Amino acid sequence: MTLQLDHTPALAAFDDGTWYPICRLEDLELCWGEAALIQGRQVALFRVDSATVFAVSHRDPVSGSQVMARGIVGSRGQRFTITSPLHKEVYFLDSGEPAAGSGTALRSFPTRVINGMVEVRV
Repeated sequence: MTLQLDHTPALAAFDDGTWYPICRLEDLELCWGEAALIQGRQVALFRVDSATVFAVSHRDPVSGSQVMARGIVGSRGQRFTITSPLHKEVYFLDSGEPAAGSGTALRSFPTRVINGMVEVRV
């Protein structure tokens, strides 16, 4: 049986459609960030429930530091968020949009889980 769960934000024009296997789903702790280097990009991964994983840039859009995997996972309404550990800006994990409604967005990447393997498209 193949289990496929997708999270697909709007894609940038340079996305070549390649999915990269990163880790097993059970390797990610709930509501805890992990950083991964994918095709030269630092990406922060967040497992928010038994089968949902989000991927965003590890680079804080305000400070430029590679710290987002150390942010605080939370929610606003029904949407999961990540709070920057440096300046406490809050971003929606599903889109990278700032929760405040204005400011610089955090880049988000499509994710999926296939047979227990987390894959990210960068």
